[in-house]
Formats: sequence, structure tokens, C-alpha cells
Amino acid sequence: MAGGIGSRFWPMSTQKFPKQFQDILGTGRTMIQQTYDRISRIIPKEQIFVITNKEYVALSHQQLPEIPEENIVGEPLMKNTAACNLYMANKIAEINPDATMVVLPADHLILKEDIFLEKVELAFDLAAKNDYLVTLGITPTRPDTGYGYIQFVEKKGSDYFKVKTFTEKPILEIAQSFLESGDFLWNAGIFIWNVKSIHHAFELYLPEMMQHFMACEYNSAKENSCIETIYPKVQKISIDNGILEKAKNVYVIPSDLGWSDLGTWTSVYENTEKDKDGNAVKLKHFLNYNSKGNIIRLKNNNKAVIIDGLEDFIVVDTDKALLICPRDNDQLIKDYVLELKSFKKGDKFM
Repeated sequence: MAGGIGSRFWPMSTQKFPKQFQDILGTGRTMIQQTYDRISRIIPKEQIFVITNKEYVALSHQQLPEIPEENIVGEPLMKNTAACNLYMANKIAEINPDATMVVLPADHLILKEDIFLEKVELAFDLAAKNDYLVTLGITPTRPDTGYGYIQFVEKKGSDYFKVKTFTEKPILEIAQSFLESGDFLWNAGIFIWNVKSIHHAFELYLPEMMQHFMACEYNSAKENSCIETIYPKVQKISIDNGILEKAKNVYVIPSDLGWSDLGTWTSVYENTEKDKDGNAVKLKHFLNYNSKGNIIRLKNNNKAVIIDGLEDFIVVDTDKALLICPRDNDQLIKDYVLELKSFKKGDKFM
């Protein structure tokens, strides 16, 4: 899944060039390329599909030339994650009605790739043999309001557990209580299911959406025009709200993956090399006086940067925008962006 704009990651992530197509940590590979590199170790490139906004299809081809052209699909409208999951399940089912599929966000960091692949293989085995909707769960480290939370029913000696509740992006107070309870995991947005199981779930919980998508002939010349016709009618809802919060057959595999969705500047700070003062800075000409715990990112690394007396701040400078805010306020960046959009010609900064 590669269609998001990543507004929490503004001003680096913009509508024209969102974060999944950027090399955020300076590894030499963009986030979508790293996602491909990881999963292509166990899945042939011919069986890897990308679904994105139609605006990013050419960019996806450019960054992933290994994937067959017809496997990169552009949505005509942003309809959240339920629609794109059903769309791809239909395309895959048309090729193989017994297929088991893994759904991966294109913009996540996974440091422990071998463990990740082991967990995905376990999930494939569970989903192929049972009517399960499987997700990978991450032990939370902070009360983050940007993630979904999974409460599980513990069963000693098992590698996977039945999900009791599934809550998408709670408010801060609820996220704090989840963290304190100890029986919640973060939803990493990585799902594994058989196409028959996910189709059955859509029939039960989003039947109208299922009806719309049944109208199309997939992997045919008629697919595009049909998708263009049905998408304006399709409900805008996440797979979490639409299916997973309601389904009774959701299972979670606790997974220590060295995972981050790199969705906020705090998560980038936590996963970036720092200097002796705890500053996450990759600049050629940087002078630091009495400053610590900052993350500083500039599009033009040839600039001289002098920081004096700054502590625990985010400083991001791009061609069109400058962001300076406390790291503790990184959850508010989405709000800043919404307010900026209300300015006359504010969209040009997006």
C-alpha cells in the first residue's frame, strides 16, 4: 500500500512527493524500495503488487522497475484502506482463487528483517489453513495516538493469540491506559489472509462495498474504466474500522521487529544516528552551542547551520516551508498543516 501523503511528516513529505518515495534515513533506498527488498526475499517479483494513488503510478514504476508494469495499480480517489485492500484481493483472487496474501504499508522501517520474514511465514501458514485474519502486533513503547491498538487473549505457550478488541488511533488518555494495562500491542498495519477469508469478511461487514467491487472484471481491459466508475460511490473507511474492529476471527502474532512506521519526526529521531549531544543531524557545516536532543533536516545540506540554546526541537527546512516546533508537539503537525491549508494559496505548501 503506497497511496498515503504522510501529513504527520510534513514538510518533507508533500502531496507531490510523499514519504514512501523518499530515502528518509539516508540508506540509499527509499521506503518503498526497502519494503520491496524485504518481501522479495520470500515472494517472487511477479507476485508483488503495488496499489497507490494514480498520481504516483509513474513514480512507483521509476522506483520499482523490477515489478511488472501491470502489477502497479493507481486508485482514482483516496478512499482509505478498506477499498484498496478489497481491490487488490479481487485482482489476486482472479489470478489464484486460493491465494494467501500479505498486506504491507510501503513506508515502514523494519530493522529485524529475518524475524519479520519468520513471522510472515507463520502467518501465511495460519491464514492458508484457517479462516483467520492475521496481523502482526508490536509491543508499544509510548502512548502514541497515531497507531491502532490490539488487545489479545493470552494463551500460554502459543506464538499467536486471538484478538479481543481492535481500536484504531485512540485519543491520548485511552492510549495511555492501553500502555499501562500491558495486554495491548500496536497494530503494525501488516495483515495476512486468504482471499476467501477477506472476501467473507467484506460480505459480512461492508456488503455495499463488496457489491460495488463485484461489478468489475479484474486483470482485463475493462478494469480501469470500471474502477473509475465505482470509486466515487465507495465508502471511505479504513480496513481497521470497517473489518478488523468487528470481525471475530482476528488473530495477532506478537513480533519484535525493530519496527517503526516513521510517521512522525519523533520516530525518525529515535531511529537516526545522533551526535554526543543527542542531536540527529546530518549536515556538512553544523555548529552546536548548548543544544541537545534536536532533529534537524535541510533539503540543502550545503547550508551552514548554527544552533544555540535549543533543546528537544524539530527543525525541518525545505524549498517551500520551514518547520520549527518542540519534539513533544510532533502529534500536532497534522493540525498545523490543516490550518496552513486554510491560508490563501496554502495548498502550494503541501
